[in-house]
Amino acid sequence: MKGKVWKFGDNVNTDEIIPARYLNTSDPHELAAHVMEDADADFVKKMAVGDIIVAGENFGCGSSREHAPLAIKTAGISCVIAKSFARIFFRNAINIGLPIIPAPEAAEGINEGDVVEVDLKAGTVEDITTRKTYSFPAFPDELAGIIKEGGLLSYIKKNL
Repeated sequence: MKGKVWKFGDNVNTDEIIPARYLNTSDPHELAAHVMEDADADFVKKMAVGDIIVAGENFGCGSSREHAPLAIKTAGISCVIAKSFARIFFRNAINIGLPIIPAPEAAEGINEGDVVEVDLKAGTVEDITTRKTYSFPAFPDELAGIIKEGGLLSYIKKNL
C-alpha cells in the first residue's frame, strides 16, 4: 500500500470518522461521502484512493458501530496507522478488511503530506518523503488472512 498521508490527532472518535447524522443509511458509498467530515470538512474532497490516515492515540474510540471503518475503507483509504486503536474499532476494521497498523513511532514521525509505503508482511512503514523506515509487529496469520480476503465473511467463505 502506498499513498499520501492525512494526519489526525489523539482520540479521534467514531462520530468524527462518520458523524451520527449520516447513520440513517447503511449504504457504504453514502457513508464514505462523509468520512472524517467532522474532523476535516474537506477531507473527502482532498483525499485520493490509496491515501493513508495517520493518527495518534486511541483512534476509533467512542461507539461500537462498524460504520466508521466501513466508511474509511469504502472512501478508498488503503490503511490507517496510529499510535493505538480503540479495541472495538480494531476488531471492526479487521472484520471488514481495513488494514490498521498500530505503530507509535511511525505515527509520531510521519507528517501530513508525506508519501508512505506499507508492507504488511514485512511489518514496515517506509516514509518515502523522509526516507525513514519504521517497523511494527506483523499481524498473526489469521488476521492477515482476513485482511487479504477483504474481511471476515469473505475469509470464512473461502476457508470453510
